[in-house]
Parts: sequence; structure tokens; C-alpha cells
Amino acid sequence: MFESILENISELSPILIYITIFLFAFIENLFPPSPSDIVIVIGGSLVATTKLHFAPVLIFGTCGSLAGFLTAYAIGWQLDKRVLHAGKIKFLSVESIEKVENAFQKFGYYLIVANRFLPGTRAVISFFAGMSRLNIHLTFWLSLISSLLWNSLLVSMGMIFGHNIEMIDQFLTTYSNVVISFTIVAIIVLVIRNFLLKYKQKKQN
Repeated sequence: MFESILENISELSPILIYITIFLFAFIENLFPPSPSDIVIVIGGSLVATTKLHFAPVLIFGTCGSLAGFLTAYAIGWQLDKRVLHAGKIKFLSVESIEKVENAFQKFGYYLIVANRFLPGTRAVISFFAGMSRLNIHLTFWLSLISSLLWNSLLVSMGMIFGHNIEMIDQFLTTYSNVVISFTIVAIIVLVIRNFLLKYKQKKQN
């Protein structure tokens, strides 16, 4: 399957390949899941076998990731202002939303740095960054750094192991599953911890 994808993409002109990489990276933050990582890997493999160059593949992939992140950030900002804090979603209290925002304001910048290395949670992180009103300038630079580091790794993997895209896809899938599983476990632990603390406080009162 990947051989046919690689062959079809390689038949495009370089500029169309760069645009394709940008679009896949951009869409991932808005309509996950998107195979943006493997598309960037394929771009890296084409650097080693065609007239594509490392820098443009990295730049277009990183710009797509950054643009998608900032778009989701803007959606989170506007949705929080017009919908969530307006109390238009009945099953979500303003108080619970503010608790999430306060927690994200404490740890959100660290999550943005790790954002590209956390597949499955990227769209959530960008949305909550906007919802929590994190500083746009700092958010921009931290997201850029995260995207640049991750995409550099993907392009390099494509250049080195481009002859075996399926192996890279399997590695990325396994990595993604591990990260998502760890995230789910961490959320469950935090929910249980919060429940026990509330129960303890209630019992003391």
C-alpha cells in the first residue's frame, strides 16, 4: 500500500508535494486522526530519491503543523468566550470549565512543548491552549519549536529508512498507542485522586 502511495506522490511536481505535506500537517489539528506523520516521512524518503530537498519538506510540514495548531487555538479561544463561559452547554458548569483552565494555565506551556510528541492529543492540547487563554506569543514559539523538532525527526527517518515506509508506520503506530494508553491511565489516576480528595474533605466536614 505504501509503495503505491509513495509512487503516486513522487509523480507530483515538487511544489505540489510540498503543498500536500502542508495540508496534511494542517488538517491533523482540526480533523484528527490524519496520517500527517507518515506523509512527512514519505516526504523525507523522497528527499533521498528525488529532487525534493530537506529544508522545504521540513518548512512546509512545520508551517502546516503550526498553522493547524494556531487555528485550533483560535477556535478554543472563541468557543470558550461565546459558548462555554456563556453557560450554553448545560452539562458543563462554568466552575468545572474554570478548573480545567486553571490547571492548563499551570501546565499548558509544558504540554505545548511536548505537543508534537503526543499523537492523539495534539488537537486537544491546541484547543485547550486557546480555551485557557495562554499567551499567544509564547504559545506560538513553543509550538514552533515542538513542530520543528518532531518534523525534523520524521524527515530524517524518511531519508534513512525511506525504503521501508511500512516499518516506520508500524513504529509510529506503536508509539502512538503507547502514548495514548499512558495518557488514558494518567487521566484515570487524576480523576480517582480528585474523587478521593473530595470524599476525604466531605468526610472531615
